[in-house]
Amino acid sequence: MTTLVDVRTSIGRKVRARRSERRWTLDDLADRSGVSRRQILLIEQGQTNPSIAVLLRISDALGVGLPHLIAVAEPRALRVVRRGDAPTLWAGEHGGQARLIAGSGPPDVLELWDWTLQPGEAHRSEAHTRGTVEQLLVEQGDLLLVVGGEQQRLAPGDAAVFQGDRPHSYAAAPDREGPTRFILSTLQPGVGLTREAR
Repeated sequence: MTTLVDVRTSIGRKVRARRSERRWTLDDLADRSGVSRRQILLIEQGQTNPSIAVLLRISDALGVGLPHLIAVAEPRALRVVRRGDAPTLWAGEHGGQARLIAGSGPPDVLELWDWTLQPGEAHRSEAHTRGTVEQLLVEQGDLLLVVGGEQQRLAPGDAAVFQGDRPHSYAAAPDREGPTRFILSTLQPGVGLTREAR
């Protein structure tokens, strides 16, 4: 079983290795990602649990995609993730969590997430890179989805497709008891390609 320490250590090594391959200083990566030099240093040393937003900014700047940064093992032709083995990359204050189940490498990064939100929990996401598309399927509870100011309430079995390159949020409906669970996929095209090549 992969532990949080394993994931943090692996992320730190990969960030440092990719930064070194590009011959970037900590300041170079900080300028390109919008993440502070200090936070990047703590990540490289495996001493912090960075947020999903921070990891996305760093992976975008490095041109590798989030799944590459968090993968502890190298990808194979077939990769199976057993129940309980996916790393938790977000934890809510009431026990909710977001686990990155699987993902592909660049240039078109595809991610598969398993989200659980407990009553009263919400996750707000910054706009991802241009062209990002997300889709989700609600499995349990009611989900309040807000994309670019538009809100929709989704019940079990409801699905949504939306532009992930706009600020968006997911929240458990406050008038329901029990957890809200949904599966989310994210497609981030052109990771690591120059703007001219997109």
